[in-house]
Amino acid sequence: MMAFSTRQQINLTPEERTRLERIATLPSTPQKLVRRSRIILSLGSGHGLMATTRSVECSKATVWRWWQRFLDERVDGLLYDASRPPGRKTAPDQVEALIKLAQSPPPPHASYWTLRALADRLDMVISTVFNILKEHKLSPHQVRTFKVSRDPDFENKLTDVVGLYVNPPDHAVVLSVDEKTQIQALGRTQTPLPMKAGQPATRSHDYKRNGTTCLLAALDIATGTVIGQTTTRHRSKEFTAFLDQIAAGLADGVKVHVILDNVSSHQSAEVHAWLANHPDWTFHFTPTSASWTNAVEGFFSKLTRQRLKHSIFNSLEECVKAIETYIDHHNANSAKPFRWTRDSKELVESWKRGYHMIESMH
Repeated sequence: MMAFSTRQQINLTPEERTRLERIATLPSTPQKLVRRSRIILSLGSGHGLMATTRSVECSKATVWRWWQRFLDERVDGLLYDASRPPGRKTAPDQVEALIKLAQSPPPPHASYWTLRALADRLDMVISTVFNILKEHKLSPHQVRTFKVSRDPDFENKLTDVVGLYVNPPDHAVVLSVDEKTQIQALGRTQTPLPMKAGQPATRSHDYKRNGTTCLLAALDIATGTVIGQTTTRHRSKEFTAFLDQIAAGLADGVKVHVILDNVSSHQSAEVHAWLANHPDWTFHFTPTSASWTNAVEGFFSKLTRQRLKHSIFNSLEECVKAIETYIDHHNANSAKPFRWTRDSKELVESWKRGYHMIESMH
């Protein structure tokens, strides 16, 4: 590196000084060009190396670099970055080896391949591994969940349920019924702190369990309103009591179609006896492992996100009151008719592909 004492001093012409001052003061100028211009202006004003590094707040190497560039190319030399030689292109066999390794089982001590592990195994640079995986749309660190129904009567059940959504019977009530179990009333061991500028609301990481409740809910497909009842347990006894509550609000002789899943509390002898005494009621069971076909699940999702997820309940009664208040607010402000938008034939074809794939793997 050329010593300071032997480097030629900078003498600026009036035109060069005016141009550099303009570059340094224009609001639209990139900061790297502002810094280069200030370096040359300082040197051109008679300041030495150390004075320039202090005033511009940069290293000596930076001052030396742009000092020499200005001497070689004047102002135009400050306006571009030195080009770098192109990097080596990864060989096709290396790319193929990386793709094959990323799709193979991870090492025994890990649950997935990390970029560093892949790079170390193949002696590659991490950035190269990242770019190759991105180009081939591979994400070893990501896992998506799925569930394929093994119900052999999937197609008939889906067609039956979707038919009620799309073309409900005339002068009949269609209800989507289910339970949301194990709703926990969680309190905190210390008083939470409110949000303020630059800091979100905070709360203690530990919590107190104040009990659990179960919500039985029925969504009216035609109106979107919800009938709810909280219970401590979710047996057939509580389920039939909930059905009695719904029936009490309906006129005599009204046909009622209920969409629900096939858990044991919906198919016990007690429930069959209740249905025998209510001939106007018909149950339509959703396919096994297909809760997404039950419309009330959408309401449960909103209840969780909007009211339960971040709430603090100091008692079980407080939790129950919050659920009841949310249902009342939904019925008064958010209820709207349920609309099914998926094509049942496409869903059946998708299920068949997944079902046959799972069966062939076994």
